[in-house]
Amino acid sequence: MNNPANPIIETDRLVLRPLGRGDAESLLTVFSDPEVMKYWNTPPWTSIQDATDFIESAQADLDSEAAITLGIIAKDTEALMGKCMLFSHDRTSRRAEIGFGIGRRYWGKGFIQEAGLALIAYGFETLNLRRIEAEIDPHNTGSARALTRMGFTQEGLLRERWEIGGVVSDSALFGLLASDRGGR
Repeated sequence: MNNPANPIIETDRLVLRPLGRGDAESLLTVFSDPEVMKYWNTPPWTSIQDATDFIESAQADLDSEAAITLGIIAKDTEALMGKCMLFSHDRTSRRAEIGFGIGRRYWGKGFIQEAGLALIAYGFETLNLRRIEAEIDPHNTGSARALTRMGFTQEGLLRERWEIGGVVSDSALFGLLASDRGGR
């Protein structure tokens, strides 16, 4: 993605940086929680190997410019709170998808919005994206509110899109254009 070799993005309270092997335990704590993973299209992680594999895959995607996955780090404690990512990057169409996940103890404190706005700015300003999309379970009202606060518009619904552990769910599609923010 425009050679983001080692993107580091800072906000008032956060540092967004590439994941490293030392993040595996913290990531496992976050993504093994069934409540965190309730609306994801994958089951909760079950082992440190899941976290290690994810970190290795994220680094390979970063190296090949296929996706950017960044750890969300609290500046005051240096704790890894979760991750955010731009993925499914289509250079020709100048679009990518955005996604987030943070530990439950950080919910409702504005961290997703803070990380999200910084990652959105990076996508539009550094990567020259025209469009950023998000896909969420329509029952995930917290994510829908967060996306709306970041400027996204719900654009559609894909019925019976995912099946995880025998549960079939729909997907709500959200979009944000650079021009929505006064960009190109």
